[in-house]
Amino acid sequence: MQFSEDQPQAAYLIQAYDSGWVQIQNQRLTRPFIVSGQTLISDWVTTSFEELQTEHLQALFALKPEVILIGCGDSPSLPTPAIYRALVEHGIGFELMTTDAACRTYTILLAEGRSVAAALFP
Repeated sequence: MQFSEDQPQAAYLIQAYDSGWVQIQNQRLTRPFIVSGQTLISDWVTTSFEELQTEHLQALFALKPEVILIGCGDSPSLPTPAIYRALVEHGIGFELMTTDAACRTYTILLAEGRSVAAALFP
């Protein structure tokens, strides 16, 4: 899917995505990454949603977003109890969904001026 409108207040916009990749600033990302309007962490240390550990979330929490989106890949997945507990304990709203749904939701929340961070697994 190709997005056509850019929002100037955010530096890191999702321009396009498909199965296996997400494009931000004309760069196709194929490995898991974290993105917010002002930050892109393309060298995030986890390799898959199934291997996600609570310590991997620290970079996401450090951004202090209002909302956290986790794009789990092509099919929705549930977090481990430890991941769920860490998300709840930080008091930040969060949603887990497919990566394509997370890309769409991220774009909408940014357009609304919301402080959002997404951990995406292409």
